[in-house]
Amino acid sequence: MENFPVINMKNLNGDKRASTMEHIKDACENWGFFELVNHGIPHEMMDTVERLTKGHYKKCMEQRFKELVASKALEGVQAEITDMDWESTFFLRHLPVSNISQVPDLDDEYRTLMKEFAVRLEKLAEELLDLLCENLGLEKGYLKKAFYGSKGPNFGTKVSNYPPCPKPELIKGLRPHTDAGGIILLFQDDKVSGLQLLKGDQWVDVPPMKHSIVVNLGDQLEVITNGKYKSVLHRVIAQTDGNRMSLASFYNPGNDAVIYPAPELLEKEAEERKEVYPKFVFDDYMKLYAGLKFQAKEPRFELMKNVEANVTMGPIATA
Repeated sequence: MENFPVINMKNLNGDKRASTMEHIKDACENWGFFELVNHGIPHEMMDTVERLTKGHYKKCMEQRFKELVASKALEGVQAEITDMDWESTFFLRHLPVSNISQVPDLDDEYRTLMKEFAVRLEKLAEELLDLLCENLGLEKGYLKKAFYGSKGPNFGTKVSNYPPCPKPELIKGLRPHTDAGGIILLFQDDKVSGLQLLKGDQWVDVPPMKHSIVVNLGDQLEVITNGKYKSVLHRVIAQTDGNRMSLASFYNPGNDAVIYPAPELLEKEAEERKEVYPKFVFDDYMKLYAGLKFQAKEPRFELMKNVEANVTMGPIATA
């Protein structure tokens, strides 16, 4: 198996830029995932985020999770569990309007820090979208505009802990799925592994690496690129020991953003007569995804074709 793609963003400045852009292109086309180092987010900030996230879990979430496990008698399961995941989570919304001040049980220090961390991640997500535009031959800013809608993008962080699991062969940390949205930036535990992606017919570990950010592409980028870039199935394998921390930040289109393949890319593919992905309002896709998250993505795209006739073009149409 080839090495999991690791991108050193420092190499974008200087004579290694072309080869680094090629590396990103290959990762987008053939993996749907890559790992970033030298991404500009201070290591001290990441260390503090990790310390406070793990502290918050111990103080506020761990006992609740143990009570949930006991109430569902999960410790002694004998058959595979297919309708739930072995994870403890909460969600922070950053854009269009932050909910961080309303989320219960968070220390003020943690609230302030997560707001600052989100600003850094938002900047990095938008920088990455422009690198993707460059590789695709789209004008700078195209993907950001495509995601914008009338109120700007949706951006939020799913804060997860995957506690030790007595029966990891019977219950997944997180069942296989593709992500519905745009571009996802993950700050994961550098000691406890578990995240895997499907490459071909093999599950491949996403290697834990200190101070890295793992990037993966969501369904919306598959649609906009008309399948040139793919969202990829991934899962979390629960571990028998060690608590795995995961902060996944989703930079997604705004609710009313109209998503469709970039016309420029379709023109380039005209001779290939490739099947064209559907056009839809992002919120309609999310409503569908909510009930079908752990099923194949292709039927979701097919179902969206049925509502395509009612979609009017968004502001990006003339860009």
